[in-house]
Amino acid sequence: MFSARSLFQEIIEHDESYRLFCSVAAGGEAQGGWENGRIAALLPASLREPAPKVTRHGADEDKHGRIFHALLRKRGLTPVEVPAAIDHTMLLERRGIGLAHDRLRRDEPLGELDIVTYLAHSRVTEQRAADQMGMLRNSFGDHPEVGRAIRMISRDEENHLAYCHEELLRPARAGHGPAIRRILRDCALAETGVHRDVSLAVLDRMGRILGWSTARSAVLATAVRTMHGHERLGGRRRMTGLRMPERRDAPGGPATGAPEYA
Repeated sequence: MFSARSLFQEIIEHDESYRLFCSVAAGGEAQGGWENGRIAALLPASLREPAPKVTRHGADEDKHGRIFHALLRKRGLTPVEVPAAIDHTMLLERRGIGLAHDRLRRDEPLGELDIVTYLAHSRVTEQRAADQMGMLRNSFGDHPEVGRAIRMISRDEENHLAYCHEELLRPARAGHGPAIRRILRDCALAETGVHRDVSLAVLDRMGRILGWSTARSAVLATAVRTMHGHERLGGRRRMTGLRMPERRDAPGGPATGAPEYA
């Protein structure tokens, strides 16, 4: 029987699979840092209230990217180019989810609907990130090589998810609830499909690196498709509900550094 713990253990014990894992993670975090930085810069004066949290979010994502690069350096490895088939961020953009990069590259202030779209997209993707990092924290939070990094990133992802809930509740109370629910449903539906496709592509590459048998690869691929089916049938509600978080202003204050990984 395969488990997420045994699978990840196998990945981090092999240099090439570990190299791919850290490279994919670093690329996604760096991209998120750029996106949040641009969004913070494009917020108009009338919509500046969430700016400090958006800025902190971007700084945290940049930090996470540096952490994954530092984990590679610790093992004497260099990043590999991330294949297009596992570039989660760009695959979502191609499905029209979130704010297009062309839009963010222009020096035009964002509107209220843009901010709602950004927050809804982040609420969905941060749920995935928080869930995945929580699973890794529970299984590898005390690991001598990656445990400290996993604990730090997991805490940040939970904070990001909390502030997305809090900030989306503001426009929902102001009458934008139907639009927010629609955007959340669209984002969640697209994200679950992209997550399935990326997971299958990653498993294919990891299988070739680690020499998995055809039978083992087939079992893991079936598990991914089964999980996707569950999410489509109702599991994605976890990504679309809104509630006031226990911790308010979760990412408040300046970004914390990570000198041990710099």
